[in-house]
Amino acid sequence: MSSIMTNTSALTALQSLNATNKALETTQSRISTGFRVSTASDNAAYWSIATTMRSDNKANSVIQDALGLGAGKVDTAYTAMNSAIDVVDQIKQKVLLAKTSSDDDRAKIQTEIDSLKNQLSDNIGGANYAGSNLLQTTGSSKLTVMTSYNHDSSGVNTGTITVDLANIRLIDSGSGTTGILDKAASGGTAILSITVSGSGAPTTGSGFDALLGGIETALKSMASGAAELGAAKSRIDMQKDFISKLSDSIDKGVGQLVDADMNKESTRLQALQVQQQLGIQALSIANSNTQTILSLFRG
Repeated sequence: MSSIMTNTSALTALQSLNATNKALETTQSRISTGFRVSTASDNAAYWSIATTMRSDNKANSVIQDALGLGAGKVDTAYTAMNSAIDVVDQIKQKVLLAKTSSDDDRAKIQTEIDSLKNQLSDNIGGANYAGSNLLQTTGSSKLTVMTSYNHDSSGVNTGTITVDLANIRLIDSGSGTTGILDKAASGGTAILSITVSGSGAPTTGSGFDALLGGIETALKSMASGAAELGAAKSRIDMQKDFISKLSDSIDKGVGQLVDADMNKESTRLQALQVQQQLGIQALSIANSNTQTILSLFRG
């Protein structure tokens, strides 16, 4: 039946063209944004999961920064600790040499020891990273490095690495003498106060032995401190590597959920553009059908 009131063909063509235009708009949006799911209306479940995973990765980025800062502090302290051990070793050699030396030679050796003690102070004072010097502290301070961020139904948990600075302190930055180098060891003399010539110097072999015993005690404590720093350094390095890989995995997982396949979208775009042109043509044909009715009334 032909009707001038209801053009069924035009309505069908218009519906088809509208569907094509909508699909074309979606494809163009995916191509311009690069996302298959860019808003919750695209896919509520995938969008929600991706949003949560992105939030987790932002937290991981903070963790990476914290680990990087902690690594810098520990690396600096570890390097300075090893350097200090080498210098104290040299002081031990000088004290041992002074034990059987003449008074004149001991005076010369004392000059060398003073130079080494100054070197110790310079090395330790320069072991500063981001305003922190782990080898020159006071009290019961600790270094805490955040290593992980986790959340579940029970709440939020953060992992940490803690270094007790009292175990690695070489010089007390306060008014006390709790550092390995400034406290009196078994010989009754702190490393930074050792003298082999002049006032306060030992005058007997047993006195020098006491000095050497104090140095050995200090070296043992320094070795323990270096071991603690080395363990913390290793742990931080491993965690940095893990967090980096974890972040990459999360990014990859988010991409699989919401990223658009540009090869498919490009092909779909070309097909939809052709469909759009055909839809416009079909609508034009459907609209022209009413013109044929006029021919029925022409004489």
